[in-house]
Amino acid sequence: MNRRPLNSGFVGRQSAQEEKGSISDAVLKQGRKSGQLNLSNRGLTEVPEKVWRINLDVPEEAKSVSLDCEDRWWDQVDLTKLILASNSLTEISGDVFNLPALVLLDIHDNSLTTLPEEIGSLSCLQKLNLGHNKISSLPMSMAQLESLCSLKLEHNSFKSLECWLGSLRNLEELDVSYNMVSSLPSLAGLKHLRTLNLSNNALEMLPPEFDHLQALDDLNISSNKICNFPGKLYNMKSLRRLDCRQNHLTSVPSVGQCPSLKELYLAYNKIAELDSKVFAGYSGLTVLDLHDNLLTSIPEDIIILRDLERLDLTNNDISGLPYKIGNMSNLKSLVLNGNPLRELRRDIVMRGTQAIMKHLKSRIPDDDGATDQPDASVAPLPSVSMGSSGAVVDMHTLGHTKTLNYSGKKSASIPVEVLEAAVTSEVKTVDFSKNMLTDLPERITALSSSVSDLNLGFNKITSLPSGICSFTQLEFLDLRNNQLSSLPDGFASLRSLREIIISYNRFSCLPPVLYSMTSLRTLLACDNQIAVIDVDGLLRMSVLETLDLQNNNISQVPPELGNVRGLKALQLGGNPFRTPRAAILAKGTQALLEYLRDRIPR
Repeated sequence: MNRRPLNSGFVGRQSAQEEKGSISDAVLKQGRKSGQLNLSNRGLTEVPEKVWRINLDVPEEAKSVSLDCEDRWWDQVDLTKLILASNSLTEISGDVFNLPALVLLDIHDNSLTTLPEEIGSLSCLQKLNLGHNKISSLPMSMAQLESLCSLKLEHNSFKSLECWLGSLRNLEELDVSYNMVSSLPSLAGLKHLRTLNLSNNALEMLPPEFDHLQALDDLNISSNKICNFPGKLYNMKSLRRLDCRQNHLTSVPSVGQCPSLKELYLAYNKIAELDSKVFAGYSGLTVLDLHDNLLTSIPEDIIILRDLERLDLTNNDISGLPYKIGNMSNLKSLVLNGNPLRELRRDIVMRGTQAIMKHLKSRIPDDDGATDQPDASVAPLPSVSMGSSGAVVDMHTLGHTKTLNYSGKKSASIPVEVLEAAVTSEVKTVDFSKNMLTDLPERITALSSSVSDLNLGFNKITSLPSGICSFTQLEFLDLRNNQLSSLPDGFASLRSLREIIISYNRFSCLPPVLYSMTSLRTLLACDNQIAVIDVDGLLRMSVLETLDLQNNNISQVPPELGNVRGLKALQLGGNPFRTPRAAILAKGTQALLEYLRDRIPR
């Protein structure tokens, strides 16, 4: 780039701009060295001219040809990253064209209403963040930004989107959430688009060519007015997550064949019936969220969803469930709150997913194949005595079900023979609940490489051994109704853990180690003595969806809790805080989070 030296007539203007913009020469010097300039949250009402000319004007110090000079003009690099976020800017100067090497431009959280045409000259620009402004349209010149990979337009004033958006062929991320968009242009040209967020708009339908977005991985159309989908979403082979919450859907969308689809969110719609035929297109689902709909029953064909791990049926009109759901071995979280379950006792529901699954499975008639008989041609495996209890472990059952159930024995220890049998069979599920255990045997670590589900609830355990941290395959851990007040420091090594229950213990705060567990989706911690909600910690839990803090000692709910936007189920009842009131809590999680966000000091 050719750089023009600073002329003497510009020095005074530069000094005045510096005072007004509070941008020191030291900041600019560092920007020339690193190629990055962060001017966020500085109270700027306009961008000082010297920022746009950072690579054009040679500072006084740099005019010296001395090799001892710190700011040598021949050593500076082109500015590639400029962050102007969280200021009070109302416009961006056309002088932005003086920064042709920009790769990232972040202007979110300002008061912009328009952008200059010159922004289209930034041919190297890959990431443009315009979120949280007042922009209602984009300049046509932006169609020339062929390198653009990420465009964020959330929380603006768009009522429609420019037709040329579909020509940004390298775009991988597009966020238009929280606007007033009622219709979409053709986006068929966005062959590389992976993430599309259209939530919180006024869309009533999607364009029929949506299935051309074959690279799309995450589609969020929640909080719109969509009644149905454009036929079937065929050929979206990469689609992994589809969020359709808070729309006007009356049936589950038919997706044809989407082999990669793992998460489907349909909460807050008007779905009254599940079509069994639709499930064939969702064979790989791990999460199905149907809470707050009009469902009265669940078809037995739901067992087609063999990989399903989380099923949320909260607040429907369901009276019973197909018993065969008890055979869905991967189902780790089944949420049924707010249903008139006449065929399922409340005490079973209150004990959680494992108890519900066990109950359903026990009701399956034998002729339905619930109890597989051993092949008569194979010699039966031996049984193992459970020590002094006189009970017996059937080795065939243990090997076939991969489940060790030593629950309700009122035992203070686990017989060595039982553990050895479990190790031999490489069990995946272990239930030691409802005993009198005060600690765990050292030998239990021999199960660490196979166990994914461990139930230690309803015992007298005061602390967990460090060996528990070696259970790297563990996905579900039930510690309820013990005497725990802390968790081991190495607990964060449980990288597969998705759900933990620490209810009815002696925790005075959520164990800090939980905040570093980025795979945790469900955290149930009701009926402890927790006094404070650590919002910063919760924000680190990027996939947390369910948080139960009922019946603790929380006297204040921080408004910033509303920023934990991933929460789908938040329970805070039974605490001594005065606000939010019970009426707000009763409106549900999304209403509560919105209420809290509205009270964050501006």
